[in-house]
Amino acid sequence: MSFARFPGHARRSARVALLGMFALAGPQAVGAQATMAASAAPARSALKQLDASDLAFWKNIRNATTSFDGKWFAYVVAPNEGDADVVIRPTAAGGKEWRFPIGEPPVAAGFGPSGDPPVTISGDARWVAFTTYPTVADAKKLRRDKKPLQNDVSLVNLATGEKRDFDKVRKVQFSGERPNWAVMHRYASEGGSAAEMLLVDLRSGTVSTVGAVGEFALDDSGLWLAWTSETKDLVGNGIQLRNLATDVVRALDSAGELYRRLTWSDSGFALAALRGRADSAAADTSYAIVAWTNATAAVPTKVSYSALRDSAGFPLGMRISPDRAPQWATDRSAVYFGIAARRSGPESKTPRPDVRPVAGTPGAMQAPAGVGATEDDLPSLVIWHGKGDPRLQSQQQVEEGRDKTSSYLAAYRLATGTFVRLATDEVRDVALTPRQRFAVGSDRRAYERRDNIDGGQRRDLYAIDVVTGERTLAVKGARWTWTPSPDGSKALYYDNGQYHVYDLVAKTSRTLTAGAPTSFVDTEDDHNVDRPPVQPLGWASDNQHVLLFDNWDVWKVPVREGALVNLTGNGRADRIRYTRRLVIDPKEKGIDLSRPLYLQTYGEWTKKEGLSVVQPGRAGAQSLLWDDAKFFVSRARDTDTWVFTRQTIVDYPDYWVSERTLTAPRRLTEANPQQKEYAWSAGSRLVNYVSDKGDTLQGALYLPANYEPGKQYPTMVYIYEKLSQGLHQYAVPNETRAFNPSIYTSRGYAVLQPDIVYTINDPGMSSVWCVVPAVKAAIATGIVDPANVGLHGHSWGGYQSSFLATQTGTLFKSIVTGAPLTDMVSMYASVYWNTGTADMAIFESSQGRFKGNVIENTEAYLRNSPAFHADKVETNLMILHNEKDGAVDFNQGITWFNTLRELEKDVILLQYVGENHGLRLPKNQKDYTIRMQEYFDHYLKGTPAPDWLLNGVPRLKMEEHLKSRQKKERIAS
Repeated sequence: MSFARFPGHARRSARVALLGMFALAGPQAVGAQATMAASAAPARSALKQLDASDLAFWKNIRNATTSFDGKWFAYVVAPNEGDADVVIRPTAAGGKEWRFPIGEPPVAAGFGPSGDPPVTISGDARWVAFTTYPTVADAKKLRRDKKPLQNDVSLVNLATGEKRDFDKVRKVQFSGERPNWAVMHRYASEGGSAAEMLLVDLRSGTVSTVGAVGEFALDDSGLWLAWTSETKDLVGNGIQLRNLATDVVRALDSAGELYRRLTWSDSGFALAALRGRADSAAADTSYAIVAWTNATAAVPTKVSYSALRDSAGFPLGMRISPDRAPQWATDRSAVYFGIAARRSGPESKTPRPDVRPVAGTPGAMQAPAGVGATEDDLPSLVIWHGKGDPRLQSQQQVEEGRDKTSSYLAAYRLATGTFVRLATDEVRDVALTPRQRFAVGSDRRAYERRDNIDGGQRRDLYAIDVVTGERTLAVKGARWTWTPSPDGSKALYYDNGQYHVYDLVAKTSRTLTAGAPTSFVDTEDDHNVDRPPVQPLGWASDNQHVLLFDNWDVWKVPVREGALVNLTGNGRADRIRYTRRLVIDPKEKGIDLSRPLYLQTYGEWTKKEGLSVVQPGRAGAQSLLWDDAKFFVSRARDTDTWVFTRQTIVDYPDYWVSERTLTAPRRLTEANPQQKEYAWSAGSRLVNYVSDKGDTLQGALYLPANYEPGKQYPTMVYIYEKLSQGLHQYAVPNETRAFNPSIYTSRGYAVLQPDIVYTINDPGMSSVWCVVPAVKAAIATGIVDPANVGLHGHSWGGYQSSFLATQTGTLFKSIVTGAPLTDMVSMYASVYWNTGTADMAIFESSQGRFKGNVIENTEAYLRNSPAFHADKVETNLMILHNEKDGAVDFNQGITWFNTLRELEKDVILLQYVGENHGLRLPKNQKDYTIRMQEYFDHYLKGTPAPDWLLNGVPRLKMEEHLKSRQKKERIAS
């Protein structure tokens, strides 16, 4: 189950943060706020500084979910390192909390079997299902023994708290919103795909087992369960259907063939699947569509389509693709599916060298160990062609898996029994509109090569008749948003600084915003892009209005004649940005203007955040929440139960619950009660300053622990682009991010995170024009010790910190720069190896912010390259760069190091072998975190320097050095 949430209304600048709030009118609200803030004010005596041994146990709350009725709340609480728990509790005061160990969830994925959320509350709030993972110890042993890591599933009865465990389950699903059943699918044995399916009767607790199940699918009502039977010899293969109310099972189809991709229609009881027969000559499989328009009827109506049997109109040399699931038309008039090229012969079983690009070695390719001459002795050649390849060979190699499984959308029309091809070689990318009256196709051929260089992402858009396949050019050279209306008859798009609507029925366009009293161009976007839009809020459910942002307010815009209406009213005047909308029902079909419209608010200059509501028929927005804090707010789907997090630099974003008016909140979680034992930042302040170009800017200044007015402190400056919006951002102490404000403030540093805005053709100088005044303004507060200021940035921040090292003399006493771009000229024509795309787009339309290429604009590229100003460096510098960096080529760091070394500058390079752009392995993350602390502590606080910092470590002594440090760290912890 899920909360109402804010959809991703993306902004190009980082100024829009998560929902911040909690200032309420009246004494009760003030009291509630005081209660929430009080927990973050520990006494100063005997408080510990954070160090590496403390970080593993700091906890995070993940995957929080609330029941539709708002009565139950569940979440995962996991330490930075180690095993996690699932916690389930009622939202009412005084309810009993249940806590269950779940092993170590995957850090990156954070999801359970088959991509399901790790915690699910049933729609009727009677059951919770959650995933259990191998513990840290068990996972380590399984990996050592080269055995698969498999998950388990547990069910909890919310009436009793009773938990029941089921081992080796890869997928679990409740039967509808008011389930009587939980259906589970176990892992298949090695080399197979079929496995046991468990049917758990939630009323009686009995478990039924069905063997050799390939896959299962429940319809939306939860009354019908379909599954495929699959055996190695194909005997008994078919599709079975069970009525979960009567327990009657019947076979819908059976054949000695493969069955794949079971799909129910969104409404009604239509079912479709793919049925395949192996083609031994081509080592391929020929699939057919099998479908039932009324699968649950006593006598279901079966429809089938085979390209081998019904070949009229089906393209030669193609087949129905197994990589796209069939999809029912909303009115069940058609089944949509994918088609792909048929293999002309079996795939070669001869070993071939792996020619994927190697990050950090431009143009080099990597062959696996032991692969030499093959039987046919084919050369391991890759041909890069300037005109013949719209995508670079490196990009094609990275995307090879996607390309192999891509398909062309097609349809089978049931009434006429005809095949209709919707996607072609010319218009490959085709998406169905809501209600599927039309499809929209994209043709990138004319732009793809140039887009690979300048990042344009242009395409020609076509309106496609799904019945005939006929297409009509709708928009030429579209670059921005294309959003279909809820009924699929129109689409909103943006071009040349204006929003337009294309009528898919009439095949006409109308400009919506010409002559508007405001502009919908994103004025906060300072990239080299012509008039980018502020992303729209979306379509109204009446299909007659769209809601747009103008950087400040929300406007209701008619798609036909009529005036634009400012719904919020005060945003621009009060410098408040209305940004995201709270989505109550994730299945909504457009924005219902007859209901309250809840909007996130953000104070541009105060950094306050909040929640406002626009009531139907009333002018202006009413502020509900507004505070010096950052919040994420949600509402239960079916009730006025609000669940939210509140965070500041001091307060972890724990969860709170409130009813109706959002007053008198009750705490639901306390993730890190141990924080009161540690020295913590004394709070945060805004620093106002003016850039050297006259821009009014701000920075977030975090006070050190035990701050005393009038005392100056060593200060860390962390830079990227705009960062002042993080004034109230809680930094969870951990070692995965080398620079962590909570760790540094605990250790007696102040931390400054300033805003940087950019002038086209001068990304490096822009950082100078913004950061230097920010540091001077922070020094003027009396908090920052001007003699002990350090600087850190990574990636683009690494570039900026490297450039600042060449322009600021001794303003910064020491600098650590991670994965820095240092030579714009050589980097321009390199490759972003993680994606295989050219780096040129970074410079022409992304962070580089240059007009034109390096030949057309050579002087600008040179003057903004740190490498060409290395002789001006006056401070010590430590670089992090890894040879497998697929974002900023390793040569950028190596040449920067060698240039500074030649000039006899004080420089160190840290390289973690095998790592990419960021450090992935915990052992390396910890090592880098500690070395950076040692580096800054020595230069900014005067602590003795470790020998590695002063003299380096010879290659032959490196292993001894690492073991010695590891031993000391173990003793310390």
